[in-house]
Amino acid sequence: MNNAPVIDYESIFLHAPVGMCISENRVIQSCNEALAAMFGYPRTQLQGLSFVVLYPTMDEFLRTGDRIIPIMNARGRYSDERIMRRANGELFWCHVTGHSMKASEPLGPGIWTFEDVSEKRPVTAELTPREREIAALLVEGKTSKTIARQIDLSPRTVEMHRAKLMRKFSAATSSELVHKLVGLQL
Repeated sequence: MNNAPVIDYESIFLHAPVGMCISENRVIQSCNEALAAMFGYPRTQLQGLSFVVLYPTMDEFLRTGDRIIPIMNARGRYSDERIMRRANGELFWCHVTGHSMKASEPLGPGIWTFEDVSEKRPVTAELTPREREIAALLVEGKTSKTIARQIDLSPRTVEMHRAKLMRKFSAATSSELVHKLVGLQL
């Protein structure tokens, strides 16, 4: 006779302390209470919605999807920090990690976690969608040339956006900019 306790995995998922969701083709199939609270939606309202509702703009949603595919194809998982949007329109930095359940379908069935990192990294300057994208890649430690290749821009254009970010964040050097983007006080 087995006296092992019955584990209620659904309850564990629903009440996990980190935002979690199950998706397919970038549509939320199920999410937990932490994810719903983080984004300011009732949990049931998010089910069946595209991830697009969590992004500042449609363009950022599309570009992120394009960036995820080759990485998911190569590694089967993806992780980054990016600016997301709450239901009330507030922008915030979020650490996102996920992996595909089917190696042949990088955006197919997957499991994703979301962590609000806005306390460590407040959104302090008004940024364009392209500046948000480049800021997220700079925080990952990528060079202008690498960023240019990854998002299909010229290195000169990336440098122009980096210069605008430096002005907006009153940073004298690229290193200072990255420190400010991650919320460190110099």
